[in-house]
Amino acid sequence: MTTSHAPKSTASSTTASGATRQLPTAGADRAFLLLRTVFVIAPIAFGLDKFLGLLTDWDAYLAPWIDNIVPGTTHQAMLMVGLVEIVAGIVVAIAPRYGALLVAAWLAGIILNLVTMGDFYDVALRDFGLFVAALALAALAWDRPARDAA
Repeated sequence: MTTSHAPKSTASSTTASGATRQLPTAGADRAFLLLRTVFVIAPIAFGLDKFLGLLTDWDAYLAPWIDNIVPGTTHQAMLMVGLVEIVAGIVVAIAPRYGALLVAAWLAGIILNLVTMGDFYDVALRDFGLFVAALALAALAWDRPARDAA
C-alpha cells in the first residue's frame, strides 16, 4: 500500500542580505517550528531559573526519596537539574530528533518525582501535556529530512 503525501507548500522570504529562504507553510512544518521553539526556550529558561530562583522555590519540588539518593544538598541537586535542562534545550536546538526524546524522558522523570511526592498533581498533569508535546516534536522531527532535523 502506498501513501501519498501532499507536496510541501512554502513561501519565500528575503533576508536583510538579500538572500531568499523558504518559510514553512504546511501545518506539520509550522507545528514542528512551534514545538521546536518552545522546547528550546522553555528548558533553557527553567534551567537558568534554577540558578536565579526568580520564578519559584525549586527546592520544594524535589521528592525526599530522590533527595536522599543524590549527593549534596537539595539546592545542589536542583542546580544539576537546571544544568540538565539547559543542555536539553540546546540539544533540541541542534538535533531536535534526539533533543525531543531527551526532553520527553526528562519530563517523565519530573512527573515520577512529582507524583511520588503525593503533591503537585496539577504540575504533574501539566508536565504530562508537555511530555506528549515533546513526543509529538520527536515524531515530526523524524518525519523530516535529516538535514532539517538532525
